[in-house]
Amino acid sequence: MLQAEPAPAARHRPRAAAALAGVPQDAPATGVWEALGTAGVLHDLYDRAGPTGCAPAPGRLADLLGAVDARADNGVTLSVLVQAASAVPVLAACAPETGPVRQALDQVRSGESTAALAATDGAAAGSDLAGLGTEVTIGRDELLLTGTKRWITTACTADWLLVLARHRPGRHFTSFTWVLVPATAPGVHIRPADTDLLTGAAIGHIELTDVRLPLDHVVGRPGRGMATFARHMATERLAGALWAVALTSRVLADTKERLTRETAGGQSLWHHDAVRQRYAACLVQVRQLRALCESLGERVAHRQDLTAAALLKSAAGLVADPVLAACAQLQGADGFARGGAQHIRGEAAVFGIGGGVTELVLGAVADNADTVLTELRS
Repeated sequence: MLQAEPAPAARHRPRAAAALAGVPQDAPATGVWEALGTAGVLHDLYDRAGPTGCAPAPGRLADLLGAVDARADNGVTLSVLVQAASAVPVLAACAPETGPVRQALDQVRSGESTAALAATDGAAAGSDLAGLGTEVTIGRDELLLTGTKRWITTACTADWLLVLARHRPGRHFTSFTWVLVPATAPGVHIRPADTDLLTGAAIGHIELTDVRLPLDHVVGRPGRGMATFARHMATERLAGALWAVALTSRVLADTKERLTRETAGGQSLWHHDAVRQRYAACLVQVRQLRALCESLGERVAHRQDLTAAALLKSAAGLVADPVLAACAQLQGADGFARGGAQHIRGEAAVFGIGGGVTELVLGAVADNADTVLTELRS
């Protein structure tokens, strides 16, 4: 349970907020990440006694995402989330004592550098990672990497690219390998994604054309890429659910403040029963999502429970959109202001798409229905 975490986690909340207190409100994600790293918040985020050696503690992760979300830049929060919940753990799980992978891990965790997790690509459709077209040839003396990665968070500002590539034909999970690519390496071309949403995330498309790298840029053992990704994708799904709680709670608080000061017929809108009931239903949904995070967080972070992660991912997608849609409507015309509730709702669509489309993830929940039912009866 998040509230039962040991004392060090309880001390993490003021540290995360304090680390960001002096950071300008319009600072980019790189500035926010650097401040968190310099203050030691990123270093202390992880439980090194876990099975992967670098699992984010759920309570600390919730506090970190809450502190970043309070800045109200969803793109920046997305950048921090992907690095903290996926990129750093993948690097940590595979880093040897020396070499470029260890160098990248140390730099990113200290806030000196940033990393982009480049998994999805131009050939694969949506969540079909087994259809990746990006290829790496592992030779005797070097690696040769070619392919396209699309809609990659932090791509346009990252120092390191953590690229998932195919090293042999076929859709088997042992056909894929992680490669660490310096963003400045010859043959790497990055262009910003054409979108007005989540601009703070520096989302971009990456072209890899005959990129040649030393063999020590392989991250972990060849053939373990998909297994490593699946393990840490679970933690990213937990992080997404925790962020959904923080974001919807922030928008709900703003909505209530607006409802209590707006007037209609001499009364604030807050005093209308229909408004109060719809708002209360949103509170119930968000509270349920938080309770689910609290009950499943440890299982996901420390046991890589993929069914629990699918439950959290599905719940985040099913809760965020209707709650934010209700807030946008309750705010009326004000919801269409720049950066208002309608815009936030558009950005929050990432909860139902990034890391797996909600409908596909629900399929994974259905596949494990017997396990879930057994737990419900126990």
